[in-house]
Amino acid sequence: MAYHKYKVGQLVDFAPSRPGVPTSGRHYEVVRLLPAESGELQYRVKSKGETFERVAKESELTRRTSA
Repeated sequence: MAYHKYKVGQLVDFAPSRPGVPTSGRHYEVVRLLPAESGELQYRVKSKGETFERVAKESELTRRTSA
């Protein structure tokens, strides 16, 4: 069984693997843990600069190093 690397409330940097996907910067907060799809764990993330949440694969997220 795979375990999520990030926790709800954790700040992360989001870099979408699909080129051309617009984002409001890289800084996001994990708001929900989602099950795996195609063998990769997923998360729901939200940026303060957006009014909606995004679904991100674990490989698209990195730990935020600065505030």
